[in-house]
Amino acid sequence: MEPHAEVPLFDMELDEDERGDVLVATGVGATRAEAAAPERDAFIYMNFMKHHSCYDAIPTSSKLVIFDTSLQVKKAFFALVANGVRAAPLWDNKRKCFVGMLTITDFINILHRYYKSPLVQIYELEEHKIETWREIYLQYSTNSLISIAPEASLFDAIYSLLKNKIHRLPVIDPASGNVLHILTHKRILKFLHIFGSSIPKPWFLQKQICQLAIGTFKEIATVPEWASVYDALSIFVERRVSALPVVNEQGKVVALYSRFDVINLAAQKNYNNLNMTMKEAISCRACWMEGVLKCYPHETLETIIDRIAKAETFF
Repeated sequence: MEPHAEVPLFDMELDEDERGDVLVATGVGATRAEAAAPERDAFIYMNFMKHHSCYDAIPTSSKLVIFDTSLQVKKAFFALVANGVRAAPLWDNKRKCFVGMLTITDFINILHRYYKSPLVQIYELEEHKIETWREIYLQYSTNSLISIAPEASLFDAIYSLLKNKIHRLPVIDPASGNVLHILTHKRILKFLHIFGSSIPKPWFLQKQICQLAIGTFKEIATVPEWASVYDALSIFVERRVSALPVVNEQGKVVALYSRFDVINLAAQKNYNNLNMTMKEAISCRACWMEGVLKCYPHETLETIIDRIAKAETFF
């Protein structure tokens, strides 16, 4: 598929049975135009994104942290915590260009790969520079920095996020080579939430998330509260999820442990004791920890998007 292919942001392909359901939902005696509304509405957001650039979505004021690849990994993660950010572009002074991103995923992978016991210091975290970690990591990955120009459309940005299965997309000025902003799924969603009121609302916004099959309803990754933090890291690595419900002996959810909680191990300087239980890790979290947003299967997509866009949390 070419980057500018005419495809909706949401896959609205319907088989014959589903088309029948849509027609029934419009009521008896529905016109052909009413029956075609779902397919027509599928292009509303696509056209909106095509008519707005990445520059339009950049906030008036935001924080951006950039690391030189010669910086120690440990100091870099401390800096992420101190600035309250989750990722930073990496500048290679030898090549005079941006070469990648350092994210919480890197921190998780380092801890998971090199942790042995509370009695053994994680040398790779204490001594390695970012460039050293990248040399090791790139042996197993072909990832390179994926970016976008500020004048590119938001449609192209979304296409890049989906195609490359990434969560953050640096916006780089082609003239100066400077990083202007890092686009995320939430920033795009918030932009749509703020400025999308001038366009018609697609029909699927009023559908329940269980009807749209959005989210995970089967084989949900969880972690027992008596499991170790290292066990949680293993699930993060293997299942590639962003957060884990922490459950008690009765299977009831008692907390949520996210990837961002892992970076707090650096802030508290207890990343060398990954044998602690999830219950202990949760009890010693900072008081400013993010709240847990929740939703229900019967709630509409519009309600949930509104809740996410208004929250101060990031995903």
